[in-house]
Amino acid sequence: MTAITHPLRNMSEIRHHFRTSIQQVFFVGATAFNLLGLDRWVRGFSYIVYYDGWDGAHQNVFSPAHKPYIEFHSGEEINNWLLRNAEVRAHIARRTPAGTRPQVAMVFFDEETEQICEELGYDLILPPAALRERLDSKIVTTRLGDEVGVPSVPNVITTVHGWDDVVAAADAARLGTDLVIQTAYGDSGKTTFFVADEKDFARIADDVVGEQVKIMKRINNQPIAVEAVITRHGTVVGPFMTEITGHRALTPYRGGWSGNEMFSDVLDEATRRTAADLVVRLGDRLAQEGYRGFFEVDLLVDTDSGQAYLGELNPRISGASAVTNVTAGAYADVPLFVFHLLEYAGVDFDLDVGEINMRWDELASGDEWSTMIIKQLGPAVERIDAAPETGRYVVGADGALRFARFAPDWHLLTGEDEAFFLRVYGPGDYRFKGADLGILVAKGRMQTPRGNLTIRATQFIDAIRDMYVTTPLEEVAEPRMPARAAKSL
Repeated sequence: MTAITHPLRNMSEIRHHFRTSIQQVFFVGATAFNLLGLDRWVRGFSYIVYYDGWDGAHQNVFSPAHKPYIEFHSGEEINNWLLRNAEVRAHIARRTPAGTRPQVAMVFFDEETEQICEELGYDLILPPAALRERLDSKIVTTRLGDEVGVPSVPNVITTVHGWDDVVAAADAARLGTDLVIQTAYGDSGKTTFFVADEKDFARIADDVVGEQVKIMKRINNQPIAVEAVITRHGTVVGPFMTEITGHRALTPYRGGWSGNEMFSDVLDEATRRTAADLVVRLGDRLAQEGYRGFFEVDLLVDTDSGQAYLGELNPRISGASAVTNVTAGAYADVPLFVFHLLEYAGVDFDLDVGEINMRWDELASGDEWSTMIIKQLGPAVERIDAAPETGRYVVGADGALRFARFAPDWHLLTGEDEAFFLRVYGPGDYRFKGADLGILVAKGRMQTPRGNLTIRATQFIDAIRDMYVTTPLEEVAEPRMPARAAKSL
């Protein structure tokens, strides 16, 4: 086989490179959800996970057999534990060809992760943790956006010590009295607060007093998520999608993120192109900070004026990646994350990023996908005795949703009468309030135009929940508590 010796110049040559390269890339995480299916394009891509929903049946998913109880507090802790694990290290060594270094990607990492990879001889193909931590701040993101004409909802950044400070700051900035207050760092909307009076402020005082916060005018908005990749030739912009948030059937947290929807008219053409330009400008500014690779942007489109605003930046792989990588653009060219791998592949390439963005914008109209994160709703802790299998589910002649067969991912779904369920917690694990039970991926929409869950969505959610059989903790003879993890997806 003749190797390509010149810079990669087009999609055909990029596909050829990743289908023939012996470079091993390991996605490490609590689950394989975020980049599941990428192994269809990248020969050396595989997954190392804590929760194996396939119970060892997926040829590219590895999970250590021996996992003692650990009270994890973050996704970073899970990933660092996995990297140190002897079984994991042996697995990486077996799959890595002699003379090469394994590459590692993940959603959540920190400086400890960098130290582990350096010691073990792994290449962590992500921006530096210190840079990511700085850019993760909503305060920093707002200021960088302002520098390049990427506006945020009218706001003021300040430190408050009481309600009077909030009123004074809002008056000076002409924000009105219906406000949104955000702290610099937060997870899935948990540190975004809606405040209209002193009583509202009293409920959140412990979270915001003495902290630098962003006080915003409250607007009627449509939340939009979009992922992108910063390459040496510019920023490649993925498809736009809306968010599924706060539905009581999915999450116990008001405003908590529960998935995404992608459909043709998520934005009108003019707004979509304006939003894409904002993402490119922000990406180019992040490049000046030294950032390379994958990131996600939350945009807020004012439904009264049509103005697109910067919501927040997530400098990482995100939950929206599951949909991004099955778009028409991905199948016509390559998935968006392949551009991230290309940037870290150590090969030269010469691409017209502007042309790619134009083509993907044209192809975006043909796709409709939804993902829903199903969390445990009640406060009780229960042992799971039986759980739905990971794989393809179909709606039968009687209208019921049933398990059909094993499937490695959701990429072959074709109709709205089927879905893919990725189980997180399985038999022997424990479920508790807020635990991620699993992820449901389907073709078509799961929300009505008014933002309610569709009848089909409710049917699918109820059917999956009914497949769990549990025993309350107080009835378990020798309970083995679950390894809990914040921000696991």
